[in-house]
Amino acid sequence: MHSMKKSKKLIVLVVAIVLTLVTIGGYYFIKYQTFDYIEIAKSYENTSTDNANYKRCLDGILRYSRDGVALLSETGEEIWNQPCQMNNPIVEICGNCVAIGDKGGTSILVFHKKGLKGEIHTPRPIEKLAVSSQGIVSAILKDEEKPLVMCYDAVGNVLVQNEVSLTTMGYPIDVATSWDGKTQIVSYLYTEENEITTKIAYYYFGEFDAEKKGFPVYEREFPNTVIPVVSFVNEDTSVLVADNGIHFYKGTQKLEEIAQVELKTEIQSVAYGDELIAILARNDKKPDYILHIYNIKGKLIAAVDVEKEYSKMQVSDGQIILYDGQMCSIYHKEGICKFEGNMEENILEIFPIIGLNKYMMINAGGFHEIHLAK
Repeated sequence: MHSMKKSKKLIVLVVAIVLTLVTIGGYYFIKYQTFDYIEIAKSYENTSTDNANYKRCLDGILRYSRDGVALLSETGEEIWNQPCQMNNPIVEICGNCVAIGDKGGTSILVFHKKGLKGEIHTPRPIEKLAVSSQGIVSAILKDEEKPLVMCYDAVGNVLVQNEVSLTTMGYPIDVATSWDGKTQIVSYLYTEENEITTKIAYYYFGEFDAEKKGFPVYEREFPNTVIPVVSFVNEDTSVLVADNGIHFYKGTQKLEEIAQVELKTEIQSVAYGDELIAILARNDKKPDYILHIYNIKGKLIAAVDVEKEYSKMQVSDGQIILYDGQMCSIYHKEGICKFEGNMEENILEIFPIIGLNKYMMINAGGFHEIHLAK
């Protein structure tokens, strides 16, 4: 009798283990399978008649163009609309704040979920922007002799103004702001004896003082190197994207280089999100491109051959989405290709939505809920 009870317990245990393994196996089979085409579940009309661009942010979809900015729901309905005139709008996003500047112009608008938070007017033309999660804006303002690196609050008050000396620092080519708005990175480029050098400076402002320019807490020179992109990828991790690799830093006041990745081929595009960094670089053999996926500690997760050229790339919900025109490829963060195919119309924006293998795709024809199919 005792032996029979033991046997029944053993059978129950084995069945439970088998069911668990089947469930896990089924989940990973569904998650990591490859899909061949898309099916449109629902479509919503795109009421915009202008040549608009779209970004997923502020718990909705940001539509921006030369004539204005609007926040839309996922069904295309307007939540708010802000008319404006910008010849060349550029967008920077951090958390629940968005800064839109007129590149070559002198106007910056700062938005949050409820609409316009503030407006900034700059004394010189805007070249680059960065924004913090509270709406602190950093900007590089163009001047051939004395460029400015500015820091504003969301309503346009000057917090820091740094007139750059070209002879001692070089020309500023990119700027980044920490999520709390207290640390700023500037990449400067200069030439000496026919040698190009990039100088990186981290400035800590602490509690802002308009009388101070901010003092550098870290400086480093990179000979024979161009660093066109600097960015904070979370609260205290930043990356410097060079023409020959990536440098990962920890901290906002005391800086530590935690990883350095060397890339021997030209970098085409970089995207960040979900504790991931994706880099699309040229390949020195066929196929023509390779997708590198790193975590924010600089560890390589995957390197994947990519046959087509893509002009746009984003990281969203643990997936890397590449698209250009009608073509789209979607990869898991582990480097497994989930989908590669033609979307039949030019893609303006695409991102995952709630539901397994479901996405929102925006094109000139409207907003489309799609799911991947075999």
